Amino acid sequence: MICGSLGKDGDAGENYANALTGIKPGFLSRFLDTLQLRCGVGAMGKDRLHSGAGSRTFVTMKRRRLVSPGALSRLFLEAAEAWKRLDYQKTIETLERASHLDPANTTIHLDLGRAYGLRYNYEAAERCLEQGIRVAPKKSVALAEAGRRCQEFGNAEMARRFFERAVKEKDATADVFVILAELHERHAHLEQATELIERGLKLDPNHPPTRLARARLDRLSGRLAEAENGVRALLNSKSDPWLRTRAWYELGEILDRLGRFDEAMEAFLSAKAILRPVASNHAATLHLIQARVREMEQSITAAALERWASAGDALQPVRRFALLCGHPRSGTTLLEQVLDAHPAVVTAEETHILHDEAYLPLTRGCQVGTPELEILESAPPNRLRQAREDYFRFTELYLGKTVGDKTLVDKNPASNVLIPAAARLFPEAKFLVALRDPRDVCLSCFMQPLAPNPVSSAYLTLETTVTQYLSVIGFWRTLRPRLRNPFFEVRYEDLVGDLEGVSRRVLDFLGVPWDNRVLRFDEHARTRQLRSPSYAGVTQPLTRRAIGRWQNYRRHLEPYLDQLEPILKALGYA
Repeated sequence: MICGSLGKDGDAGENYANALTGIKPGFLSRFLDTLQLRCGVGAMGKDRLHSGAGSRTFVTMKRRRLVSPGALSRLFLEAAEAWKRLDYQKTIETLERASHLDPANTTIHLDLGRAYGLRYNYEAAERCLEQGIRVAPKKSVALAEAGRRCQEFGNAEMARRFFERAVKEKDATADVFVILAELHERHAHLEQATELIERGLKLDPNHPPTRLARARLDRLSGRLAEAENGVRALLNSKSDPWLRTRAWYELGEILDRLGRFDEAMEAFLSAKAILRPVASNHAATLHLIQARVREMEQSITAAALERWASAGDALQPVRRFALLCGHPRSGTTLLEQVLDAHPAVVTAEETHILHDEAYLPLTRGCQVGTPELEILESAPPNRLRQAREDYFRFTELYLGKTVGDKTLVDKNPASNVLIPAAARLFPEAKFLVALRDPRDVCLSCFMQPLAPNPVSSAYLTLETTVTQYLSVIGFWRTLRPRLRNPFFEVRYEDLVGDLEGVSRRVLDFLGVPWDNRVLRFDEHARTRQLRSPSYAGVTQPLTRRAIGRWQNYRRHLEPYLDQLEPILKALGYA
């Protein structure tokens, strides 16, 4: 059985792992863990709060608690167990009860806000977060934690508002300036981001995350010598291993821009060396993922897809819906930004809504490890109809806009493995599949500074990167001739070389008229908060710099070219 939740920062590797194994990914795992941690809340009124930025301790205000610590712990356990069995309303009701019994407990209000946010009720989420701030003994910490909660449930605008307030507090920390600067950076607001980093450095000139952010901004602004000097000073710092890992990755990017490719590869390998002891724990899960893919290749037959396509009459109304997928680093973000610039298209960028709100309910009652074909074949029409309705409802809540008669394009490179589920749920769906030179794809994945998860563990070496690429793209190539739904493959190189021509063909495939605004996608992208790691590239005019980049690292890729040769020929890149 598959389970999961919305992800953070477009981590397609983690999303992909979640879609195949049943592990708890990203912030859902942290959410459950923090709820379960509450079960040990102490009598001194302190509880620890885990977030993506570390742990915080809140001391509750001295207001009468109406429940014993033991009873409060049982409520937290009840809330966590309800969430794990997908009874989200029960979790929310339980946390509401806890907040009334211990009204001065800041963390309960923040956790309740996060729960509402994960269910796309952003008004209720903001109300709870504000209540947590009101009762907090230290406003700066509570504001920052509220912002982090918003990041976890994917509302960047709400997060920005909380962080903007946090940096105005007299005791604001450098960490908060870094987070707010990164939000501006994802909007391509480099001047605002740099100004915030300068303010953070005034607070603490030796703060490693702020110094790393400054080096990255120098690189993005073309100040490569300053960027290199700044990041090298962090390589041997006593900071946490993940920051040193990111520093090595950043040095690799800088050296790549400077044309010092062998040195860049050494920097990337140094980053991998730090990650390897932690990431090795994910190897077993990665093997399960690849085995699951092989099982689906065998079981999802042309006959099954034909049956699902013929069942469309029972699934009404017909939706204008397309899934945009492909291997990570294949151009999905660029194509999504082009399409989102069209007024008749609405795109959703790297959410888990298709998986969580449409597919996951179909798995209720299934045992872990139930074959995918069995899950999809056994879904009754009423459950399929409800899943379709929920998918569009939650997507509109997440986006803050109605889809109406526009075409919804759901972009997520992790969704390759959800093509069978999408075909079952939406017989009318169209599929856009991004393709790119496999050598460039593998190199780009290898160079990405991804946090450890089962799929990113494949990117620790070029050999395992190639193996994972072949698993993912092999699944598509196997499914392709069996699929009844219309599909359109879009080559990254073609899109860059002929933006108008390829865009016209894609829009025609989607049944959408031409609009010149798609050619100014980079201007449109700068108005959006982007989750993908590719955010910096798509806010700039098109460049061919990334095409054939693998040639700069030919000697490092040479041992694996024979392994890639069949897929290079199949895709026309030989």
